[in-house]
Amino acid sequence: MITDDYVTRSRVVRGLRRGPLGQHIHLYLEQLQRGGYSRETGHRFLSVVQDFAFWLGATGASLGDLQEALVSQYLDERRRHRPPHTADARALGRLLSVLREAKVVAPRPAPARDPREDLLEAYRLYLERQRGLAPASIASHLWFLRPFLEESGITTSTDVARLCGRDIATYVERHAGDRGATTARIMCSRLRVFLRYLHGEGLLAADLTSAIPSIRRPAEGPLPSFMSLDEVHRVLGACDRSTATGRRDHAILMLLARLGLRASEVARLSLDDFDWRSGQFTVRGKGRKTATMPLPSDVGAAIASYLQHGRPRSDSRRLFLLAVAPHAGFKGASGVQTVARSAIRRAGVTGLARRGSHIFRHSLATGLLRSGATLTEIGQLLRHEQHDTTRIYAKVDPGSLRALGKAWPGEAQ
Repeated sequence: MITDDYVTRSRVVRGLRRGPLGQHIHLYLEQLQRGGYSRETGHRFLSVVQDFAFWLGATGASLGDLQEALVSQYLDERRRHRPPHTADARALGRLLSVLREAKVVAPRPAPARDPREDLLEAYRLYLERQRGLAPASIASHLWFLRPFLEESGITTSTDVARLCGRDIATYVERHAGDRGATTARIMCSRLRVFLRYLHGEGLLAADLTSAIPSIRRPAEGPLPSFMSLDEVHRVLGACDRSTATGRRDHAILMLLARLGLRASEVARLSLDDFDWRSGQFTVRGKGRKTATMPLPSDVGAAIASYLQHGRPRSDSRRLFLLAVAPHAGFKGASGVQTVARSAIRRAGVTGLARRGSHIFRHSLATGLLRSGATLTEIGQLLRHEQHDTTRIYAKVDPGSLRALGKAWPGEAQ
């Protein structure tokens, strides 16, 4: 941590206080301290800022000139004289942020707005207010639509009227093979919703959804990959719980393995979601749905260990924080996926089709099925809305399939 003692003794800090940033450098120091940066990282950041301050003075630039373009100019100059470091741009980007927050530097100039964003913003409001979609789902819709609008030459709502079925079919055929079949089906689904919206709003004279070709689904989908109970225990046991990061990762993996939570649900967990007296917690799932789940004692113990001996001090209310400063919560599911993949690799578990966090959900369902749980019970635990979603797990256990079938009438003869 950057201590007050370091700030008092540091020659770099004393040099900064004498430079053009002198009357504002305390703001930068306070943010580094609040962010929990280590002394080494803080010293690196401050050294870069000091060099930048010297460069400002040498070039005659003032704080009023400070913008991203000036920072980029300095970084280009810096690379000519010393090896680049990833911390260089981060240090100066944080400086700009601090000075803007203090209104010392002018706000960042807004980039020229793409006219397509007006059309997409109207559609975003429709998805939010009329269809009630969660922000993550809305972002998925817009992600698929941006390249479609750009390639189709649609800039404003008036351009929509010239869309025809041939344009849509050609676009889908051209891009259906860009990724897997599942992504292609999602792309088609997003386009259908968008075309229905355009027709309903009167921007399209006809409903063109029939022009979207169907993507063939394999007759027999792949079996869900899963780990055995022993392999799950190996992954959990491979966490080094003598470290703060190990305690965090162990608590995350326990939620995945024992309760089958999705990566996004783990990332969204807040300190306020837990009722320790009743032994329950709230999960925010797909489609803005919430569920109250029991907190098993071993899962609760893993989380409590992290909170007491591993979680960094932070203003964030997220349960799980990044191990490096600034100690913010995971931005999304990708951070939890990284924890899961690293744990599986560390435990030496091989032969899996996928190594993300969802493998724990599949393993839990498969283990419960083999222990005698019904598909209905498993679906309730995993919070599946459709029975077909749960039924896929029966494929991995032929014995369970036989038990679900009726006896052949001829056997009684």
